[in-house]
Amino acid sequence: RHMSISIEEDLVLLDVAAKDKFDLLSQVADRLFEKGYVKSSYKDAVIAREKIFATGLPTVLGGVAIPHTDVEHVVSPAICMARLTSPVDFVIMGDDKETVSVDFVFMLAMKEAHAQIELLQNLMGILQDEEALRFVKTEKSAEKIAAFVKERLAGTAE
Repeated sequence: RHMSISIEEDLVLLDVAAKDKFDLLSQVADRLFEKGYVKSSYKDAVIAREKIFATGLPTVLGGVAIPHTDVEHVVSPAICMARLTSPVDFVIMGDDKETVSVDFVFMLAMKEAHAQIELLQNLMGILQDEEALRFVKTEKSAEKIAAFVKERLAGTAE
Protein backbone atom coordinates (compact mmCIF):
# COMPACT_ATOMS: atom_id res chain seq x y z
CA ARG A 1 0.00 0.00 0.00
CA HIS A 2 1.44 3.28 -1.03
CA MET A 3 0.43 6.61 0.44
CA SER A 4 -0.23 8.99 -2.38
CA ILE A 5 0.62 12.40 -1.02
CA SER A 6 1.44 15.38 -3.18
CA ILE A 7 4.95 16.56 -2.35
CA GLU A 8 5.64 18.95 -5.20
CA GLU A 9 8.16 21.61 -6.02
CA ASP A 10 5.49 24.31 -5.81
CA LEU A 11 4.79 23.18 -2.23
CA VAL A 12 8.37 23.87 -1.12
CA LEU A 13 8.70 27.49 -0.01
CA LEU A 14 12.27 28.66 0.46
CA ASP A 15 13.31 31.95 2.08
CA VAL A 16 10.01 32.60 3.82
CA ALA A 17 9.99 35.71 6.00
CA ALA A 18 7.48 35.44 8.84
CA LYS A 19 6.81 37.73 11.80
CA ASP A 20 5.77 34.86 14.05
CA LYS A 21 4.41 31.33 13.93
CA PHE A 22 0.88 32.44 13.04
CA ASP A 23 2.12 34.56 10.13
CA LEU A 24 4.12 31.53 8.98
CA LEU A 25 1.18 29.11 9.31
CA SER A 26 -0.96 31.56 7.40
CA GLN A 27 1.50 31.84 4.48
CA VAL A 28 1.96 28.08 4.17
CA ALA A 29 -1.77 27.35 4.46
CA ASP A 30 -2.41 29.98 1.77
CA ARG A 31 -0.15 28.09 -0.64
CA LEU A 32 -1.99 24.81 0.02
CA PHE A 33 -5.29 26.60 -0.59
CA GLU A 34 -4.09 28.38 -3.76
CA LYS A 35 -3.03 25.02 -5.18
CA GLY A 36 -6.38 23.41 -4.36
CA TYR A 37 -5.22 20.92 -1.71
CA VAL A 38 -7.26 22.33 1.16
CA LYS A 39 -10.58 24.05 1.81
CA SER A 40 -10.86 27.72 2.74
CA SER A 41 -11.48 26.63 6.35
CA TYR A 42 -8.06 24.95 6.61
CA LYS A 43 -6.02 28.04 7.51
CA ASP A 44 -8.12 29.07 10.52
CA ALA A 45 -8.29 25.43 11.62
CA VAL A 46 -4.54 24.87 11.50
CA ILE A 47 -3.91 28.11 13.42
CA ALA A 48 -6.59 27.28 16.02
CA ARG A 49 -5.15 23.80 16.49
CA GLU A 50 -1.60 25.10 16.94
CA LYS A 51 -2.82 27.23 19.88
CA ILE A 52 -4.08 24.11 21.66
CA PHE A 53 -1.80 21.33 20.38
CA ALA A 54 1.66 22.76 19.72
CA THR A 55 3.78 21.16 16.99
CA GLY A 56 7.31 22.45 17.59
CA LEU A 57 10.03 19.78 17.77
CA PRO A 58 13.63 20.25 18.86
CA THR A 59 16.01 18.29 16.59
CA VAL A 60 19.77 17.82 16.32
CA LEU A 61 19.73 20.76 13.91
CA GLY A 62 17.43 23.26 15.58
CA GLY A 63 13.66 23.33 15.61
CA VAL A 64 11.18 21.97 13.11
CA ALA A 65 7.38 22.22 13.30
CA ILE A 66 4.79 19.85 11.83
CA PRO A 67 1.50 21.76 11.90
CA HIS A 68 -1.63 19.93 10.79
CA THR A 69 -5.35 19.92 11.47
CA ASP A 70 -8.49 17.84 11.11
CA VAL A 71 -9.04 15.88 7.92
CA GLU A 72 -12.35 17.51 7.01
CA HIS A 73 -10.51 20.69 5.96
CA VAL A 74 -8.51 18.83 3.32
CA VAL A 75 -9.38 18.26 -0.35
CA SER A 76 -6.37 16.22 -1.42
CA PRO A 77 -3.39 14.94 0.64
CA ALA A 78 -0.25 17.07 0.47
CA ILE A 79 2.74 18.29 2.42
CA CYS A 80 3.81 21.90 2.12
CA MET A 81 7.31 22.70 3.34
CA ALA A 82 8.63 26.11 4.30
CA ARG A 83 12.15 27.20 5.14
CA LEU A 84 12.47 30.47 6.99
CA THR A 85 14.97 33.26 6.53
CA SER A 86 14.93 33.73 10.32
CA PRO A 87 13.40 31.36 12.85
CA VAL A 88 10.15 31.87 14.76
CA ASP A 89 9.21 30.35 18.11
CA PHE A 90 6.83 27.41 18.37
CA VAL A 91 5.71 25.80 21.59
CA ILE A 92 7.15 22.28 21.85
CA MET A 93 4.80 19.38 21.13
CA GLY A 94 3.39 17.92 24.32
CA ASP A 95 4.42 20.98 26.32
CA ASP A 96 2.55 24.08 27.49
CA LYS A 97 5.16 26.80 27.68
CA GLU A 98 8.56 25.62 26.51
CA THR A 99 9.37 26.94 23.03
CA VAL A 100 11.78 25.98 20.30
CA SER A 101 13.21 28.20 17.59
CA VAL A 102 11.87 26.82 14.29
CA ASP A 103 13.35 27.43 10.84
CA PHE A 104 11.68 24.63 8.86
CA VAL A 105 8.06 23.53 8.70
CA PHE A 106 6.30 20.49 7.28
CA MET A 107 2.61 21.40 7.06
CA LEU A 108 0.50 18.30 6.60
CA ALA A 109 -2.81 18.13 4.80
CA MET A 110 -4.16 14.60 5.14
CA LYS A 111 -7.52 13.12 4.18
CA GLU A 112 -7.62 10.25 6.68
CA ALA A 113 -6.78 10.30 10.36
CA HIS A 114 -4.89 7.00 10.28
CA ALA A 115 -2.84 8.19 7.30
CA GLN A 116 -2.00 11.36 9.23
CA ILE A 117 -0.67 9.33 12.18
CA GLU A 118 1.35 7.12 9.84
CA LEU A 119 2.78 10.15 8.07
CA LEU A 120 3.75 11.79 11.37
CA GLN A 121 5.61 8.64 12.37
CA ASN A 122 7.37 8.51 9.01
CA LEU A 123 8.33 12.17 9.23
CA MET A 124 9.97 11.46 12.58
CA GLY A 125 12.40 9.30 10.64
CA ILE A 126 13.57 12.38 8.75
CA LEU A 127 13.58 14.55 11.88
CA GLN A 128 15.82 12.10 13.72
CA ASP A 129 18.27 11.83 10.82
CA GLU A 130 20.89 14.57 10.90
CA GLU A 131 21.91 14.15 7.25
CA ALA A 132 18.32 14.24 6.01
CA LEU A 133 17.60 17.35 8.07
CA ARG A 134 20.75 19.06 6.90
CA PHE A 135 19.69 18.40 3.31
CA VAL A 136 16.24 19.96 3.64
CA LYS A 137 17.59 22.87 5.66
CA THR A 138 20.40 23.76 3.22
CA GLU A 139 19.56 22.48 -0.29
CA LYS A 140 19.03 25.35 -2.76
CA SER A 141 16.63 23.53 -5.10
CA ALA A 142 12.95 23.23 -4.15
CA GLU A 143 12.62 20.46 -6.72
CA LYS A 144 15.39 18.42 -5.05
CA ILE A 145 13.91 18.92 -1.59
CA ALA A 146 10.49 17.74 -2.81
CA ALA A 147 12.01 14.69 -4.50
CA PHE A 148 14.12 13.84 -1.45
CA VAL A 149 11.23 14.03 1.02
CA LYS A 150 8.94 12.12 -1.36
CA GLU A 151 11.51 9.36 -1.66
CA ARG A 152 12.14 9.21 2.09
CA LEU A 153 8.43 9.01 2.88
CA ALA A 154 7.64 6.57 0.08
CA GLY A 155 10.15 4.09 1.45
CA THR A 156 8.35 3.96 4.78
CA ALA A 157 4.78 4.22 3.59
CA GLU A 158 4.34 0.69 2.28
